Amino acid sequence: MATEPEGEAPDGGVQTVAASVSGNVNCHDQSGGARLPNPTQSSHAVLEVSMQQSCTFRPGMVWLVLFLAVSAAIAQPPPTDSSITARDAEVDGVKLHYLTAGQGPAVILLHGYTQTSRMWRPIIPRLAEKFRVLAPDLPGIGDSGIPADGLDMKSAAIRIHVLAKSLGIEKARVVGHDIGLMVAYAYAAQFPAETEKLALLDAFLPGVEGWEAVYDDPNVWHFRFHGPTPEALVSGRERTYFAYFWNDLAADKMRSLSVADRAAYVTAYSRPGRMRAGWAYFAAWPQTARDFAQLAQTKLSIPVLTIGGDKSLGEVLGQQAKLVSADVTVVVLKDTGHWVMEERPKETIDALMKFL
Repeated sequence: MATEPEGEAPDGGVQTVAASVSGNVNCHDQSGGARLPNPTQSSHAVLEVSMQQSCTFRPGMVWLVLFLAVSAAIAQPPPTDSSITARDAEVDGVKLHYLTAGQGPAVILLHGYTQTSRMWRPIIPRLAEKFRVLAPDLPGIGDSGIPADGLDMKSAAIRIHVLAKSLGIEKARVVGHDIGLMVAYAYAAQFPAETEKLALLDAFLPGVEGWEAVYDDPNVWHFRFHGPTPEALVSGRERTYFAYFWNDLAADKMRSLSVADRAAYVTAYSRPGRMRAGWAYFAAWPQTARDFAQLAQTKLSIPVLTIGGDKSLGEVLGQQAKLVSADVTVVVLKDTGHWVMEERPKETIDALMKFL
């Protein structure tokens, strides 16, 4: 059983939830029916439910409520849907792991750093009602193999494109978050005739005007934190290291990633060679900037959607997108940080469904 990520309390930890049910509780909705926390909710969602409900104390209920609250806080498998299938494929000698579901026009979902394809599980069932979904782990990350070279945005986009072609996908709508956003743009810019729409979720485009202010921000140290010494410092402390991203880059760490997701991602990146492979994408940014500066000379002719937080890169990303495409819709979510899928799931998913 996974424990609460170190250095993260109180951000959905067990102690915080237990404190919210320190008495005998019986909660009712407005219709008068008894309601208890849903064990499938994240711990911060349980807190929200407990605050929104009208509660009275009754003997004998505390242990049941406490059990359900703690169950919501410990690491559990992600919400599953029978339509989601996990598969592996070999692309140029490298294993690519991916999730797939549905039939129809293709949608490719590309995750960001500190995460894997798991981040898309909440939206895949909805997308699968209308689309054929392909959500790979980026090369070197998650359950995909670590290639000997080519851990950069352009190369990753090429490998994802080869994967899509091998699965019979001729055209796709591409969505990316964080570094996955950069891979998504590289996909669309390199294969414009095979990309129908592009959605970019909270990051920036290296090499496109406005990127230097983000990359050179002295308060953002992690862009250049890679190499043998950082690897030695992080080894065995992956939970603490990732807590910086999940807590500090969120507008409110109580609305950031769930304890279950944190545990899964720490496990994925703690395996041998995985942290180094993830950092390779950061190390490649100077080359990515040169690549994107050249690609951006040809504007995209497809619709582009950007979604970002007002406490993060929502405004910057929207401005950059207008430099690389003539058809751009910008969504900036209020009181939101970097983790738009987790901090504002409804707003983000609704915007994506409407756009795609």
